Amino acid sequence: MKHILPFLFALAALALPFQPTNAAEAEGSFPGTPGLQLYSLREMAKADGVAAAFDQASKFGFKNIETSLVDGMTAAELKSLAEEKGLTIVSMMVQFGQLKNGLDQIVQDAKALGVNYVGCPWLPHKDAFDEAECRAAAEVFNQAGDVLAKNGLKFFYHNHGYEFEPYQDGSTLFDLLVAETDPKTVFFEMDVLWTVLPGQDPAQLLSKYPDRWILMHLKDLKKGVPTGDLSAKTDLTNDVALGTGQVDWPAVFQAAQDAGIEYYFIEDESPTVIDQIPQSLSFLDELRW
Repeated sequence: MKHILPFLFALAALALPFQPTNAAEAEGSFPGTPGLQLYSLREMAKADGVAAAFDQASKFGFKNIETSLVDGMTAAELKSLAEEKGLTIVSMMVQFGQLKNGLDQIVQDAKALGVNYVGCPWLPHKDAFDEAECRAAAEVFNQAGDVLAKNGLKFFYHNHGYEFEPYQDGSTLFDLLVAETDPKTVFFEMDVLWTVLPGQDPAQLLSKYPDRWILMHLKDLKKGVPTGDLSAKTDLTNDVALGTGQVDWPAVFQAAQDAGIEYYFIEDESPTVIDQIPQSLSFLDELRW
């Protein structure tokens, strides 16, 4: 997801979460029912409309959806369309500028959609993400988190990799962002690919902040792709079916379960998404450790 993409998907936009983690699930298997980040079907939505993308999501077997608002549709209309296709909107994405200048509208839209979660998928920044930008974001997040919490909503930020710029004493700017935000009202959604690509260990990061992570995007990085890249950019073909890339999924899922992740979303940005999503679903269904 790139910040320059059309507002139709509001950066991280359309997404299908999964059912909340079931504590009764046996240890050693995927701890939930996966949902789909509908940004995966952006090209279909552009060509054939959002209804077609919703149809495809249903055909894959998904039930829930995380979405931004769509140009030309009200929140109520979007919710109605999702329900018509057998989907439930659980969470919505908004842009950073909206958090600064449109919180009342965000609350209104979230209530019309019936969501429980509101997230920001990207922080505007020039060149490398820096301390000043990080602290400014934390201030906006704290304000937004407080307002949304008072309205019964959970606010989260979705990482993209640039936040892991070195900071002080071996820490990163992501650590600073966590430290400077209110743990009661500001949470995080881990994108696994955008954690691995910049050279971080997702399982360790989940364990480091077990009370801050509530959502997760499931995305695998192609084998052989060098890590340590903080650009938040990689070729779309480097987004591969789950279980075929670099990610140690048993370690990630064990840490995620321990951290209490509430929703998981498959996100597949590849040009072969229609083929890869069924492969990812099969992998999750068969995974044991």
